[in-house]
Amino acid sequence: MAAPNIVNVSTITAKTAQIKLSSTSATEVVSNPASSGKVFKINNIIISNIDGNDSATVTVAIENHATAGSGTSTYLAYTINVPADSTLILLDKSSAIYVEENHNINATASAADDLDVVCSYEEIS
Repeated sequence: MAAPNIVNVSTITAKTAQIKLSSTSATEVVSNPASSGKVFKINNIIISNIDGNDSATVTVAIENHATAGSGTSTYLAYTINVPADSTLILLDKSSAIYVEENHNINATASAADDLDVVCSYEEIS
């Protein structure tokens, strides 16, 4: 099934994903499976560095496959520095994007357990 026509939707469900980047591998933040019949409107992505001493970098990508690290990536951010005890607003509602079926957003940290990701989105069907 194709993504729904967003002019004539039946349901919009507010969602928030909270992810701790506990490794230096790609970690799924939001995934829209194939044939879901949904499109996800990503309203914001916020990355927080919870390490009090060291900065860390973050890479955030949209992949055309619904499993983190296994598809073709298009980057929203690539090795962006997040200083210790600070927050990066990577995307906000004024620059919202859509995640179609069989696509996901994943994040990769340069250091394990230093970065948290919060993503607010709308699941539209």
